[in-house]
Amino acid sequence: RRCALRAVVVLDGGRGARDRKLRTLRGRAAEQLRAAQGLARPGGGDGDGEGDRHGDGGGRGLAPLLARDAFVQALRRLGVPFVQCFGEADREIAALANSWGCPVLSLDSDFCVFDLAGGYCPLPHFHWESAGRFVPARCFSADRFCAHFGPLRKGMLPLFAVLSGNDFVGPAALERLFSKARLPAGGPGRHRRLQGILRWLSQFAEPAEALENVLQHLEEHQREEAREILCTSMQDYAPSDVSLEGFFESGRYECEEGREAEVPRWVLDALARAELAPFIINTLLLRSVFLRVQVENMRRASAHSAALPIRQVIYGLLLPGAPRSTLHASPGHRLPVVCEFDRCQKTVKKTFVQAASLPTDFCDDRFSLDKLVEVPMSCRQKLLLETLGVKMSFLESVPSHLQLPAAVTCYWLRCSEPKVKLHQLKALLLMIVSGELHRINDEPDPMVSCAEEDSMAYNEFLKWKEKKLQNNDFDLDAAHSFCQWQCCLQMGLYLNQLLCTPLPEPDISRLYTGTLVHRLCQELKSTPSVENLFILSPKMTQLYLLLLKTVES
Repeated sequence: RRCALRAVVVLDGGRGARDRKLRTLRGRAAEQLRAAQGLARPGGGDGDGEGDRHGDGGGRGLAPLLARDAFVQALRRLGVPFVQCFGEADREIAALANSWGCPVLSLDSDFCVFDLAGGYCPLPHFHWESAGRFVPARCFSADRFCAHFGPLRKGMLPLFAVLSGNDFVGPAALERLFSKARLPAGGPGRHRRLQGILRWLSQFAEPAEALENVLQHLEEHQREEAREILCTSMQDYAPSDVSLEGFFESGRYECEEGREAEVPRWVLDALARAELAPFIINTLLLRSVFLRVQVENMRRASAHSAALPIRQVIYGLLLPGAPRSTLHASPGHRLPVVCEFDRCQKTVKKTFVQAASLPTDFCDDRFSLDKLVEVPMSCRQKLLLETLGVKMSFLESVPSHLQLPAAVTCYWLRCSEPKVKLHQLKALLLMIVSGELHRINDEPDPMVSCAEEDSMAYNEFLKWKEKKLQNNDFDLDAAHSFCQWQCCLQMGLYLNQLLCTPLPEPDISRLYTGTLVHRLCQELKSTPSVENLFILSPKMTQLYLLLLKTVES
C-alpha cells in the first residue's frame, strides 16, 4: 500500500471433484510426517527450528495447523480483497491476471508456463521488506524464455510442463513415456533433460504436432490413454472461464463444477468468502480429508484423534442419508462414511469414519444442507455446545470472543489422552490472557482508554519474555497435548463456521503462540509463581481466574 500497489489474494479451495492430485497429496503428507518425526526427536529443534517444534514455525515444510485460518483473518482485518476458489486456483488466477493486466506473485513455478500478460513475479525475488516507494522484484517473461530456446513457441510450454512432470503426471509415468517415446535425454541430470526437451520442442510449429510425434513411438494400444493424460494435463495451463472479476464486483462466485456437484448456493458463496474451509468441500464432494501432522509424540495416537467426535458431527451435517459417491466409500457401509488420511504411528494411513447421528432438528426428512441456514440460531448453538460438552450458562460470564476457545478447552480437558496436566492448562490460559493484553495495548479501542495498570502489566510481561529460560528442554508430552488442543480448536472453528457462527469467531493470531505456551508450561513446573504474571493488571488477573474457573467447573 505504501508503494501504491493493490494486492488481491486468490486462494486454493478443495481438491476438485476428480481428485486428480490425490497421489501427490499422499506423497506430501508422508514428507510432512518425516519432517515432524525429525523435529520430535531429542535435539531435533535446533535454533531456527524451534518455532516448528512448538507449533508456530513454518520451516521444513511444516506450517502451523491454523496458519491458513489465521492468514484469512489477517486479510479480513487489513481489508485486502480475496477469494477462495472452488478447486485449485492456478487457472482462475491466470484468467484474472490477464483480465486486469497485472503480474502474478507466487511461489508456484507453474506460472512460468501460463501465458501471462503482466508476467510472473516469484516470491523469493519480491523484496518487500526493503521497499521505499517501490518494491524491488524480478518478473519472469515467457516471451524472453522462449526466445532463449528459439524459435520455441509459447504454446509449447504447457506440453513442456507436462513432459517435465507436475502435480498431475508423476515421475514413474514420465519415465515409461521417455523410455518408449525416445524423447531427448539432453545429458545426465534433470536440468539437462529439461533443456533437451525444450530444444526438441522448438522444431515444431504446433503442440499437436509435437504430441503426435511423442505418441507415434508408443504401442498403438497405449496411444489413446497417453493422449488423454497429456491433453488433460495441458488443459491445466489454459486460463479458466470462471470470472473472478464478477466475484469482486458482485460478491457472487459462479462455478460450473460447483453447480454440477449440486453444492447449495449458500455453501458456494461462503466458500468463496473463505467463511468455510477447504476441509468442508472435500468432505462434501469427495468424502475424503487429509489431517495435517504436527510435531507430536509419534508413539501415541494422532493428535487429531481427540477431535474425532467433532469431525463426526461435521460429517453428519454435510452427509445426511446414504453415500452419493462411491469414490472413497468403504465396502459394506451403507451409512455415510468419510475417508480420513491421518498419522498412524510413523506412517500415513487411511481410516473410514462414520458420521454422527444428529439431534431431531437436524435429521428429520425436511432437513438438508441447503436448509441448514434456516435452522433457528438457538438450535445451531445448542448443537455446537452439546458437541463440545458445555452449557451456555457456564460461558455467559466469558467475553463473547473467547467463548468458543473456552468451550473447546473444556472439550480438550475431557477428551484428550493422556489427560491434561494442571500446569499445561494454566500455561494455555495464561497464553490466551497474554493475547488479550497484547490486543488492548497494541490495538487499543479508540472508545476505551487503556488503563495504566494494563500498560504496566504488558511491559512487565515483555521484560519476562526477554529473560533467558533456565530450562529449555523440549517437553514432547506437553507438545502432544497442545497439538490436541489445536486440533480441537480447528474442528471447533469449522463446526462453528458450518453452523453459521452461533458463537463469535476468535482472533486466532492472538489466541495461540507455541513458543510462549511451551515456555509458560516449563516455568510453571519449576516456578508456580509465574501464574501471577499479570498481577499488575486487575482486569487480566480477573480474566485468567474466570477462564480457569469456567473450564475447571
